[in-house]
Amino acid sequence: MILTVCMSPCTDVTVELDALKVGKTNVVKSKTLSLGGKALNVAIGVKRLGGEPFATGLMYNENGYIFENALDKEGVPFTFVWSKGRVRENYKFIDNRSMLTEVNDIGEEVSKEKAEEVLSMVRMLSARSDITVLSGGLPRGVDAAYYGKLAQAVDPKSMKIVDAQGARLFSALGQGVDLVKPNLDELENTLGRHVSDKEDMLAACYELLDRGAKRVLLSLGKQGAVLTDGTHSFYCKSVNVAVNSTVGAGDGMVAAAALKLQEGAPLSEILRAGVAAGTATVMTVGKVSFTKEKYDEVLTNLRVIEL
Repeated sequence: MILTVCMSPCTDVTVELDALKVGKTNVVKSKTLSLGGKALNVAIGVKRLGGEPFATGLMYNENGYIFENALDKEGVPFTFVWSKGRVRENYKFIDNRSMLTEVNDIGEEVSKEKAEEVLSMVRMLSARSDITVLSGGLPRGVDAAYYGKLAQAVDPKSMKIVDAQGARLFSALGQGVDLVKPNLDELENTLGRHVSDKEDMLAACYELLDRGAKRVLLSLGKQGAVLTDGTHSFYCKSVNVAVNSTVGAGDGMVAAAALKLQEGAPLSEILRAGVAAGTATVMTVGKVSFTKEKYDEVLTNLRVIEL
């Protein structure tokens, strides 16, 4: 089983307008609602690849049922710690010039008691899991050090994957992590410096290894990804595809990498699978995950080289 822990679910409402007129009445041309939460996306990706996911974390009383319905539809089992209020709602306004204006909700504040309940849930469920994925942000009322508590709560027999940045990532690394997956921007923001070339990129990855990671999977967007354990480093270039949306691409990468890590696959295969899933996700219109068919199609065209 692959357990995914989501502490910050959200809904994204995308509104298309002819023009956004501040202080005046605006008429909506179209509106779409999508469900977010990086760890939930990972669980869906694992399921679509034929794995056995289980989703947990925080959920909210007023509108959390829509996430339950979505996970049920995907065949992903789950159990959540329920808190008062609503899942945070982010709004994206797009005008006829393709200008994007975003308004992000700060969400409900979560009590210490609810945060402790999640830790207890992780202790219980990770004991039955081969992999535990800690991914995404944290709600109000929960500081970055909580990521370390989450990592510490994971059963020692379960491998840990962390997809977070900054203080949250450093907090988790203090407990030892089997794989981390930053993208290049996140790596630079976490280390507080610019990464200038390939050698510097590997050096930055080694800094995370020195801090407690066993493997670093560095996403390079349309350029592919790098995976290193400090002894061996590999690069996989992505194939040229039409990019419909980058939403969820990193989560697809984590899902595929988790499954390969669970299988005990070599670094090169973990990397190739991760790039295939990330690429398949950006090719998918209007969804946060990929199809198995698209994943298989991309996978056959990828090659890995050792650096």
